[in-house]
Amino acid sequence: MIFLILLLLFLTSCVSGSFVVNVTQTSYQAEENQDITLEWTFSTRRETSLRSISTICQLFTEGRSYVLFHLLGGVESPESQDPQFAGRVQWDKDVLTEGRLTLNVSRLRTSDSGFYVCAILVRPDGINSRRCWLSVTAAAELQTQRPTESPQPESWRNFWIYVGLPIPDDEFLRETHQKSLKPSSNESLEHNVIKQEKSKVLLIF
Repeated sequence: MIFLILLLLFLTSCVSGSFVVNVTQTSYQAEENQDITLEWTFSTRRETSLRSISTICQLFTEGRSYVLFHLLGGVESPESQDPQFAGRVQWDKDVLTEGRLTLNVSRLRTSDSGFYVCAILVRPDGINSRRCWLSVTAAAELQTQRPTESPQPESWRNFWIYVGLPIPDDEFLRETHQKSLKPSSNESLEHNVIKQEKSKVLLIF
């Protein structure tokens, strides 16, 4: 049994290497109460079905992480969503099998600022993830805020999620532990997101 588990884990890691996930933008800026659409793209095949796709998307802030979207085998799992995002996240089912994950977040709040990480699993192709930065400012602050340098795409290549073994019931990616983060800047927040993700084990139940 142990040998079988190790073999399946090895095979999962192999196919994940060729499965590609990207973001259409690495950085977004918006004003509170506006709506915004965040988009991830991933490699698919002609026969990719909705049931073969699972994903979990989280917001990482200076204090903690929040689940804004959770899809299990093509079916949305609203009970996993944090109350902060209840009723504010819409996704486009029609384009998902084409390799596009679009999340429309409405009525933005300043507390929505942070790194948005989506891990996407397509069976049997593999799993991968990417993240983008969203800055939501108050109306008075938006006009006076100086533009900030966008995160370099090169940094995304260093981000990897460690996952457990896929089980036939196709439930996907639940966190086993949360750690408090207290960074002093966007740069240190990015560093801590990478560190936290590398120290976690995300499970496919």
